[in-house]
Parts: sequence; structure tokens; C-alpha cells
Amino acid sequence: MSGVAECVILIGLPASGKSTFYRERFAATHDHVSKDVMRHNRRPQRRQEQLIAAALGEGRSVVVDNTNPAVAVRAPLIALARANGAEVVGYFFRTEAADALRRNRAREGRWRVPDVAIFATRKKLETPTYEEGFDRLFEVTLDEPNTRFEVRLIPDARAGAASC
Repeated sequence: MSGVAECVILIGLPASGKSTFYRERFAATHDHVSKDVMRHNRRPQRRQEQLIAAALGEGRSVVVDNTNPAVAVRAPLIALARANGAEVVGYFFRTEAADALRRNRAREGRWRVPDVAIFATRKKLETPTYEEGFDRLFEVTLDEPNTRFEVRLIPDARAGAASC
């Protein structure tokens, strides 16, 4: 570990595998912040920011496990991470709406979201870019038949352009 706290921002449709990915890859090393567990909080955005700032301020890495679909949603998270000296890493879950709908229908209880939530998020979903302030970006796809995630680093095109 580099000693620098990391702010990991998960980005994708509901039922794209974000929470499962967190549990598999980060549960042992990163705090988990998700508005899904703040259902009774009147101001979940404020609470989320408090939890992120507290973790990063104490040098702990954190994963922000929400859909985080748009640049405008991610910007304050990136700014908060930067203000706390953290590295910013994005994981973009490339998922077809039909796959998310199918997986969502298999969910139980409060973890199942209305179908409209998937369509509404898809409409807002903007592919993340390095220009937003990410230090590293990854694309994640779920290999369902083998029940594993495939993770690919998205190269920073700016780095290649700078060396020309």
C-alpha cells in the first residue's frame, strides 16, 4: 500500500454488480459508503460527504458505492477526495439495461429497485473520463457464467498526447 488514502468511486446502473465487487475487492481494506444504507437519513448527501471526509481525513481509504451516473454527481466526490489528499479511482460498470433488469428481478426485499430506477439511471449515465480528475479509471464487466468480474484499465489518452 502506498500510504496515500484512496477514494474509489463506483459508477454504473443498479444491479450491475457494484456492491458485490466492493465485497470481493475492497471490504478488507476500504470503508464502505453507500446511500443505500442511509434510507432513513433525511440528508444522505451530507451524511455521505461526512463519512468520506472522516475516513480520508484519518488516512483510511473509502469506496463510494452508489450509481454515481453523472459528471455533476461525481465532481463533489472528486473535490472532497482531493481536499483530503486522496487518490481518486473510478470503476465503470459497463452493463446492458436488460442484464441489470434481469439481475434486479432476482433480488430480494429492499435491495430490489423499481425497473424505472434502472432506466432513469441509464438516461443519466455518463462514461467517466480522466478530465474529471480521476487518477486511474477501470472498466468492469461481469462474466456471469463464470461468476467473476473482468477489470480493464482504461488508458489515459492525455498521457499519450503529452509525450508527442
